[in-house]
Amino acid sequence: MFFARIPAPNHALRGIYFVRLLTTALIALGLAFSAPVIAQGMPAAATATSPTATVAATPAFAAPAELKPVADVGQPTPSAYGLQPQVTKNGQFALWMHNWLLMPIITAISVFVLGLLFWVAFRYRRSANPVPSTTSHNALIEVVWTLVPVLILVGISIPSIGLLAAQYKPVGKDAVTIKATGNQWFWSYTYPDHGDFEIVSNMLTDEQAKASGQPRLLAVDNRIVVPVGVPIRVLTTSNDVIHAFAIPAFWTKMDAVPGRINETSFTVEKPGVYYGQCSELCGARHGFMPIAVEAVPAAQFAQWIALKGGKMPGATPAATAPVGSMTPQAPIPAAPAPITPAPVAATKG
Repeated sequence: MFFARIPAPNHALRGIYFVRLLTTALIALGLAFSAPVIAQGMPAAATATSPTATVAATPAFAAPAELKPVADVGQPTPSAYGLQPQVTKNGQFALWMHNWLLMPIITAISVFVLGLLFWVAFRYRRSANPVPSTTSHNALIEVVWTLVPVLILVGISIPSIGLLAAQYKPVGKDAVTIKATGNQWFWSYTYPDHGDFEIVSNMLTDEQAKASGQPRLLAVDNRIVVPVGVPIRVLTTSNDVIHAFAIPAFWTKMDAVPGRINETSFTVEKPGVYYGQCSELCGARHGFMPIAVEAVPAAQFAQWIALKGGKMPGATPAATAPVGSMTPQAPIPAAPAPITPAPVAATKG
């Protein structure tokens, strides 16, 4: 028996082992019988859709071709280290701060401390110092090792606070608002200022991603489309558990919490395709919730909005003149009566 292997005097361990065994069994049963919403091998047509998605009107013009992703831009690079190339002002400042402020300070401190350790081990070894020093205080050294770290932290905090404030600076009224909703395990996006239409984004299978020339585990069937040079306001929320909307090339990450609206913003300065992922552990298929953003010129963005059945803010139907306001026109003259030719008299031959 299972409990026969537990020592008899340790009666408390029996209850602990039983609870652990029961917990493990329940977790195993839950994982075995839980059906994932999206299976990686499913075709795109069978993936999740939203019952509230607006059906796009039939466009009167051809859809613009999707941008192709560029290697090493907006996506991970094999065998690379460091941050991705940044395409927002906040991201560019953060990249500069990482490469030219934090890394030099970290490297200098690490080299100094390592060298100090080697010097102390060599200089104060037993053979060179048979009689140890009895010095216990040094006012100059204590002042230096207190003030120097304080000055370093102050120097780092000034640009850090500026970057933090810039990340949460409210955007203006001309910003494009996108509501990103996390689901297990896909994203849905709503454009409330452009007709309130919705798109649902699912990850493509490996075969579909390869056929379309997109990176594996990052390609989706429906991308977010944003205009270049226009502030983008992203409102994040969730329908089930906590997710996180994150795009490394934008220096953007914001939690999507059920029952709560969080806000972040960015301004893309370069057209292209940029990828991200859910960055909050959200369940069995957490690693299969990619995000794809396509940044295009403003004119192409307006065309994409029209293709989705939406409308640009401020756009109104063609104005019609009210009744009675039209300029009176001269009456159209009646058509003249047809002329009947006179009968020709018959002649005798």
